Amino acid sequence: MQNLQMDAQVGMAFAVSQASRINTTVYQMRYPSIRYRGLVPVDTTGPEWVKSITYFSLDGVGQAEWQHAGADDVPRAELIRAKTEATVSMAAIGYGWNLEELAQAQMLGINLSDRKGQAARRASEEFIDRVAFFGDTTKGFFGITNQPGVTAVDAAATGTGSSTEWADKTPGQIMGDVNALLTGVFVDSNTVELAGVLLLPYTQMHALGTRTLNDNSETTILEWLRTNNVYTMETDQPLTIRAIRGLETVGQGGSARAVAYRNDEEVLRLNMPMPFRFFPVWQTGPFRFEVPGAFRLGGVDVSLPGAMRYMDGI
Repeated sequence: MQNLQMDAQVGMAFAVSQASRINTTVYQMRYPSIRYRGLVPVDTTGPEWVKSITYFSLDGVGQAEWQHAGADDVPRAELIRAKTEATVSMAAIGYGWNLEELAQAQMLGINLSDRKGQAARRASEEFIDRVAFFGDTTKGFFGITNQPGVTAVDAAATGTGSSTEWADKTPGQIMGDVNALLTGVFVDSNTVELAGVLLLPYTQMHALGTRTLNDNSETTILEWLRTNNVYTMETDQPLTIRAIRGLETVGQGGSARAVAYRNDEEVLRLNMPMPFRFFPVWQTGPFRFEVPGAFRLGGVDVSLPGAMRYMDGI
């Protein structure tokens, strides 16, 4: 019994040293398939263990008018402020080893593989990615693609047989839909907001990237869209177009949805007061050592819904 206790103590010391090495490496990893980074601002400024975050959505009203010099009733600009309380929840994922794994690695003088730590880290990123784009109904969270306060419109029925789907449309008709979506943001915000990001389902993105404008052209519809749209005409900047898995069915009636928005923390943010981190190693049984990992986040909060817009049926 004494030997077993000593083995466990030695195993714990070795596990702690290995976890320190592995965790440092894993924290630095980035995964190309994880899309939320760069497509939604992440707010980590709140206290780590806060239960909820209060934010306000604002809309300005009022306009200037011709005024007589002797008048005393000057028109005023006002802000319509809506208060929202967003909850924050904790999620966890970790990894571990048994005493046999630790003993064999120590006996051979080798480091333990960091694959378990990598798997835990990737699982956390995939979880956050899913919440960022689609929310979580069990927590009442909304993502970028399904905000209840954002206007959703149907694509124009200009395709073959009055179809709204892009597979049945010409490049010009697809461009018409994209510009209608972008222009909708501009008009709904009283010509203040310009949507510079367009999210598309993978199926539609693949089709745009492989279909050329015509049989005599090598330019794809995707290349053409990036530089020939109302956003680019106004800003001289290319439109950011990204494919997101799951958009194929998130629209009304299970239809494919396109999402346009201005990517700025004034418009939207993903609340993550406690980014993912590993906690100290602990012994969970006579032969088992665990490295727990956890993070706390809420859904995506939209402060300026007029700077976003959805188009369904593409």
